[in-house]
Amino acid sequence: MHLHDFWFLLIAFLWTGYFFLEGFDFGIGVLTKLLARDRTERRVLINTIGPVWDGNEVWLITAAGATFAAFPDWYATLFSGFYLPLLAILVCLILRGVAFEYRHKRAEDRWQRNWEHTIFWCSLLPAFLWGAIFANLVHGVPIGPDKNYTGGLGDLITPYALLGGVVTLVLFTFHGTVFAALKTTGDIRARSRRYAARLGPVAAVAALLFLGWTQADSGNGRSLAAVVLVAAALAAALVMNARGREGWAFGLSGVAIAASVAMLFLALFPDVMPSSLDPKWSLTAANAAASAYPLKIMTWVGVIMMPLIMAYQAWTYWVFRKRIGTQHIPAAH
Repeated sequence: MHLHDFWFLLIAFLWTGYFFLEGFDFGIGVLTKLLARDRTERRVLINTIGPVWDGNEVWLITAAGATFAAFPDWYATLFSGFYLPLLAILVCLILRGVAFEYRHKRAEDRWQRNWEHTIFWCSLLPAFLWGAIFANLVHGVPIGPDKNYTGGLGDLITPYALLGGVVTLVLFTFHGTVFAALKTTGDIRARSRRYAARLGPVAAVAALLFLGWTQADSGNGRSLAAVVLVAAALAAALVMNARGREGWAFGLSGVAIAASVAMLFLALFPDVMPSSLDPKWSLTAANAAASAYPLKIMTWVGVIMMPLIMAYQAWTYWVFRKRIGTQHIPAAH
């Protein structure tokens, strides 16, 4: 295996970890309006991700940094061609973080309501945009012979990209419902399970429609295996949710998300950004990679640091593993 192939796999792993963790994070944000009945229940949902939401975003920062260092041409073309949707995601992530920290600073109803709206919309929009971005990434975008994106914003708005956005939004929300069932007690826990039972089939149909389209367009044998895994994991997650096995349901919904991301990267490889104008102008893992020396240095750094980062984050989740309910929320808030 060449180093650029190794770094393609590592970046795919980082995006998989990001969507697995930030997926339920975004889902909880969306559920603050769909599932919670009052401000106290919204506070319960927010508190389920309070200790971990910022750590989840480390995976995004690491994935972007690894792309910049290992595949500078991929990074440049991606961030210039997808500038507006990526900027929208960045603004949402900033506002969302501010909302988490400032919502409870004042007791006024209007103050808290505005920040709650911010949490909802700044969770929903990135959840949709990430799917649209990755759909375009796999399907292909206008890239010229100089490796530059030659299209406009309209070239990114296609039925396939919109379906990709809907899939990630619904999948992340389903992931959030099973996480809420796993982390809460009382009535909100029961309603989370019921909501997951209704949302799961919708997520399965949307995901299989999108992944089937991807498979027909640019898939292979390995990506087909990932599609089968997605279907099996979602079906098993619904069964486990119905049986009250919330830990299994959450793990299986995470497997479905991980397999979906893996399917997209398997369909993409060896390209990193296919050109819709001419396949010869596509960016590949080989022609978009940095030189061998920086890749070697990065490999040693990655081998040392990645296990430490994963161990620290696993420890954080273990420390904050207990359930919470409305009885844990002070009446003043």
